[in-house]
Amino acid sequence: MKTAVITGGAGGLGRALGQVLQAEGWFTCHLDLPGPELNAIGHTDRQWGLAVDLTDRQAVLKAANQIRKARLSIDLVVHNAGITLIGAFEDQDHAAHRKVFEVNYFAAVTTTDAFLADIRAAKGTHLAISSVAGFTPLIRRTAYAASKHAMEGFFKSLRSEERAFDVHVAIAAPSFVATNLGNPDLQQDGTARPGSATDGVDYMSAEDAADVILKGLAKRRDFIPVGRVATLANLLNRAWPWKYQQIMEKRIGKD
Repeated sequence: MKTAVITGGAGGLGRALGQVLQAEGWFTCHLDLPGPELNAIGHTDRQWGLAVDLTDRQAVLKAANQIRKARLSIDLVVHNAGITLIGAFEDQDHAAHRKVFEVNYFAAVTTTDAFLADIRAAKGTHLAISSVAGFTPLIRRTAYAASKHAMEGFFKSLRSEERAFDVHVAIAAPSFVATNLGNPDLQQDGTARPGSATDGVDYMSAEDAADVILKGLAKRRDFIPVGRVATLANLLNRAWPWKYQQIMEKRIGKD
């Protein structure tokens, strides 16, 4: 049985990805902060829920070692953990901006490092869950967009390095996935759960997004736009970036 590690695995998209993988015969390890959602995953013969602060390098290494000792191989790492920060840049705290990078970018880098040898040994896959904001601008989300741009730059570059080891590095870019709609769990610094914004367009369910992502992964695609908006945004931004930005400003972030 192949093993997948999913960061942010207790959230809506992480759980949905795990369910699809389990239906295909995978064992899934869900890494996330402690809480009732992670507790609900538990420890079974199909899935584990492991409490890990992904911004703590030693905690990530400890979790990786625990999984490594229990599983014959680690075949897929899904870098799904993320937070958002919505609002005008002028109103945001600098520390909150850095926090977004710690979770969205540096946690992915740390997790990649922790499982690098395992994925090489399995000739497996790193799957980065980015966003439309990873390749386009997104108003009132400067920190989020910047962190996802950094994430994409890291994994695109890593792809060239890991090709020699027969490792696949894929990037999925959803638009708006309604995983926490109306339930931002807003922190004092303004950071919030992903998928909680109410100013998005053409929302997808976590289950539909997971299905698109894993079908693209099965086809060995390097880049997987997730949903109609993501597909159109990719095409429009490549052809007419000024037009994309104009449309985006009219449709999003007016609240």
